[in-house]
Amino acid sequence: MTQSDLLTRLSPLLKAECAAEAAAVAGTDAADLEQGVWVRLLSDSRTIVSEARLRATVRAEARAARRRARREVLYDPTHGEPPCAPDAGVEQQVLAAEEGRALRAAVRRLPGRCPRLLAALLSRKDPTYREIAGELGMSQGSLGPVRSRCLGCLRRMLTAEVAAPEPWGKER
Repeated sequence: MTQSDLLTRLSPLLKAECAAEAAAVAGTDAADLEQGVWVRLLSDSRTIVSEARLRATVRAEARAARRRARREVLYDPTHGEPPCAPDAGVEQQVLAAEEGRALRAAVRRLPGRCPRLLAALLSRKDPTYREIAGELGMSQGSLGPVRSRCLGCLRRMLTAEVAAPEPWGKER
């Protein structure tokens, strides 16, 4: 049986199983679940796909989606501050806002084209690499390495500012 025959034969069952499982997983679309199942099933050519295997794979993918949903925090591009727990107290919200301001100030102090590059990457407009490269006059292939160097510089800068020496001059 070819893969196209397999897809045709098992597609209605897969749609029904994914629709049932997606209803139990908050924030998961049945089509996304279905796509994940097909990727799992068809990525290993040695796997023999049967109805039982299909159902087991749907359940496994639904469990993985539940785990992802518990770990992931949705990004709200309309809100400039880092996400804070909704039940966090005022003190936690103030500290999170202060951390955001300190991070933005550190980015502005970076050398060369790093501030413009990181600002473009963190823009609320969510530009593509092609758009950023055109805006900064850089080649698209150099954005990744430059971004990596800028983030390393930012990491070293923030580590130096935050790390307080321990007794006898030792760094933490």
